[in-house]
Amino acid sequence: MTAQRKDWASLARMPKFIELHSRKKAFLITLWCLGSAMFYLLPICAGYAPAFMKAKVFGRLNVTYFFCLFEFAMTWAIAIIYTHRSNTYFDPLTKEVLSDIARGEHA
Repeated sequence: MTAQRKDWASLARMPKFIELHSRKKAFLITLWCLGSAMFYLLPICAGYAPAFMKAKVFGRLNVTYFFCLFEFAMTWAIAIIYTHRSNTYFDPLTKEVLSDIARGEHA
């Protein structure tokens, strides 16, 4: 079995690959910023606004409890949003890029 040599620089200059990379990067950075902001907001709020975080919302349940539940739900939402976006946009564009590479249409 012989290994084919690829010109990675020309593959990286493909318009479809550039589009895929830039859109995926922007999408992932947005999701990462949202997730990180929510992750760090809990200890920040607990440290700087403990009275607010201890406020009762429903029975014995306080703001902190609901904030943690919201973070759990947000994590699942991010996973679902990424999966949907990947299946509907990134995967088809990746298949196009791979078929262009297989046909040798990169330059």
